[in-house]
Amino acid sequence: MESATLTRPGTGTGWAARLRAVPATGWAAGGLAVLAAAALAGYLVYPTFPNYDSYYSMLWAREVLHLQPLSFDGYRTPTEHPLGILFAIPLVLLGDGGDRVLVFFTVASFVALAAGLYRLGRLSFGPLVGGVGAALLCTRFDFPFLAVRGYIDIPYLALVVWAAAFEVERPRRGLPVFLLLTAAALLRPEAWILIGLYWLWFAWRAPWRARFGYAALAAIGPLAWALLDWRVTGDPLFSLHHTGDTAEELGRAAGLAAVPSSTQEFLIRLDKLPVVAGGIAGGALALWYAPRRTPMLIVLFLSGVGTFVAVAVAGLSVIQRYLLVPSLVVMVFCGVALAGWTMLRRGSRVRTVWAVGAVALVIFGVLFTALRVNVSKLDSELRFRGDAHAALERVLRTPAVKAGIRCGAVSTPTHKLIPDVRWVADLGAGRVVARADTSRAAQQAARRGVALVVTGRGALARQVFVDSTVDPLVNLPPAGFRRVATSAYYAAYVRC
Repeated sequence: MESATLTRPGTGTGWAARLRAVPATGWAAGGLAVLAAAALAGYLVYPTFPNYDSYYSMLWAREVLHLQPLSFDGYRTPTEHPLGILFAIPLVLLGDGGDRVLVFFTVASFVALAAGLYRLGRLSFGPLVGGVGAALLCTRFDFPFLAVRGYIDIPYLALVVWAAAFEVERPRRGLPVFLLLTAAALLRPEAWILIGLYWLWFAWRAPWRARFGYAALAAIGPLAWALLDWRVTGDPLFSLHHTGDTAEELGRAAGLAAVPSSTQEFLIRLDKLPVVAGGIAGGALALWYAPRRTPMLIVLFLSGVGTFVAVAVAGLSVIQRYLLVPSLVVMVFCGVALAGWTMLRRGSRVRTVWAVGAVALVIFGVLFTALRVNVSKLDSELRFRGDAHAALERVLRTPAVKAGIRCGAVSTPTHKLIPDVRWVADLGAGRVVARADTSRAAQQAARRGVALVVTGRGALARQVFVDSTVDPLVNLPPAGFRRVATSAYYAAYVRC
């Protein structure tokens, strides 16, 4: 059953009438400007730095520029992302400030993601639904937090959402959608499924020449990944094997049995309970009142959940980041629950009941958030990222520590600090090791040089105790090392 569109607002005078006269595009532009200004202010106020995976992309980009072998197979290194490495190459040329520029681009990608989600919601169900969906994204703090830590997930999500919006605007649009999904496929392999599905949909009515051309575009992601793996390691499936081995070491390979409970838990964690409840109600309402507007969102949701299932079957890490795309769909459907009544004719009893229910859901969401949100905790999390990085730089640039680095390797308690130390100290692979690494080479390298010890409570929780597979005693300084430098979160010991 397809509903009628919005009727024209009533006429009148005064500020209320003037506000009603502002077109939806005006509100959208104003909202985008406010979000961009807030994002820039947050970027400047909280000087955060890239996360573990993104720092490795920059390290691998530096190895490319220095014509060094790429260190994909290090101790608990993350999976490489071809486009992430390529994008990081010019940032490395900027020197020490390149890491902050990377964060700037991921923050900008978050703004683009919010704009894309608004556009997808507007094209599907109207401007107010799109606005609510974008607002929910901005208030789900996990997403902006990913942006300020430089996670590639944010630009990946922006590419996928804009591809979906372009396709909704003009079905079988072709090249723009393929280009966006190809870029996404070079960032995360989940996009391989999306671009494959889109090729099947597009090729159904396309001439053979277009079929072959777009099939070549769709193949770029997996072929580039396999070629890079083969060129660096000799194994075209290295990423799959290495990721699976790392997931098993870290205890993240939960298997297929964990999928139902993990899906529920992760979606609630990402979206929060009121939004998930609204998403379920909004999805049902959308299917009933506007079924022809829902296929794109259903495809995005099912492909995301399907990828999550495939990840579990393959023995890879079962983590919430694999459900980011479905969580965005939940936000749009929650927007339908809160604002979808605008699709109905004025004066309709169903419209009135729907609007009252939306108000009740908003009240539930506000109360739920007020009882649980901790702004001071969010502030301390953001400040820690900048303070800890500054503390690490302060220790590593102490003359006594620099002298110790010339004597041998730098050892850290776990793998968590390895990319940060390598970036700050400009050290190659093998010059920074984890004392938790039981390999003979790592243990031998850790006998001389610099031993970093984590001292601050916040840093201990995030960089030592976060890894349950490691004995916390690895944070103790090795025998024969003497302390030469300290800062708020770290101490350095040297043995030459």
